[in-house]
Amino acid sequence: MKKDFFTYQAQTSPHPLALEISKAKGSFIFDTKGKKYLDFVAGVSANSLGHNHPKVTEAIKNQLDNYAHVMVYGEFIQKPQVDLCKLLAQNSPKNLNAVYITNSGTEATEGALKLAKRVTKRAEIIAAKNSYHGNTMGAMSVSGVEKQNSAFRPLIPGTKFIGFNTDEDLNKITHKTAAVIVETIQGGAGFIEPKNNFLVKLKQKCDSVCALLILDEIQTGIGRTGTFWGFENYNVTPDIVVTGKGLGGGMPIGAFLASFKMMSLLKDNPKLGHISTFAGNPVIAAAANATVKEILNKNLLKESLRKEQLFRRHLQHSSILEIRGKGLMLAAIVKTPELAVKTIHKCLEKGLILFFLLFEQRAMRITPPLTISDKEIVEGCKILIETLDELS
Repeated sequence: MKKDFFTYQAQTSPHPLALEISKAKGSFIFDTKGKKYLDFVAGVSANSLGHNHPKVTEAIKNQLDNYAHVMVYGEFIQKPQVDLCKLLAQNSPKNLNAVYITNSGTEATEGALKLAKRVTKRAEIIAAKNSYHGNTMGAMSVSGVEKQNSAFRPLIPGTKFIGFNTDEDLNKITHKTAAVIVETIQGGAGFIEPKNNFLVKLKQKCDSVCALLILDEIQTGIGRTGTFWGFENYNVTPDIVVTGKGLGGGMPIGAFLASFKMMSLLKDNPKLGHISTFAGNPVIAAAANATVKEILNKNLLKESLRKEQLFRRHLQHSSILEIRGKGLMLAAIVKTPELAVKTIHKCLEKGLILFFLLFEQRAMRITPPLTISDKEIVEGCKILIETLDELS
């Protein structure tokens, strides 16, 4: 299988981890030789309820027995889609009462950008330096790392960049600005939280020039940072929110939310202003419904904050400079990129899965399932600390 992987499957990095997977359950992944790995990554924040969660699996199977894809998104009334939109709206601020389901987070970003231009009749987008919003052309155009973008230029024009947590840059937002898009917590940059009420000031500036604030909650949302939406931690409410990753419980999905008044602009002048064949696939929507309900019903929001403190207590080492992030969106920052690489690979050999961040090369991603047990947290932290001892 490994030979075929490198022969026929397009590669996304020069040195993939290339773990041959046979099955996964709960907080563990098993390779084809039967070795068990404790998963501290959760499919890069996607497997909110761990692997093969019974509620998610049951929802998928039940929906498959009824129907799968039946019609392009938005034409037929399908219960899984309607239920998911209602569930998300009921757990969001009142202005975020209309939901457009997509196939992925990056597609949700595209929809949010289109909506902002449609609402404001403006073209300029402001984004943050060192940001990441996806890999389609629109999402890349508002992602703020030139090393990642340069090979694919020209991208979509009209984007300007400001520093995240840089108050003086807020003056770059003007009456020409359609929207400002930022991650609630910067992911690829190293899990950078907003400081000194930056998001509040950002929203106030947007309001003053009638621009919209789009918050990218693809990683921070759906309970990972201790509240349903990450922005609830920072006393701000966006005009549009983008989600994905953990929403589907391991299934591919995204969504963007706004007011029903704004979202209605996509349906006319022109008709089909935003359309997708497989968006809101009923099987995927059923999985997302089950995921969100389980997160809410099992109090996994507060549990994320409690488990964060458990990680922080057990990840103390002279080689760890700091633990960044909130809830179960954490990154251990070590002294050098070389140490991060060696630690991740050595931990994999010992049965612990960690991963990298896009742009902060000293970081080790720790984004386990929200359902991870205290015992599993302690076990994984012990492996990580022992590995740092050996490498130090």
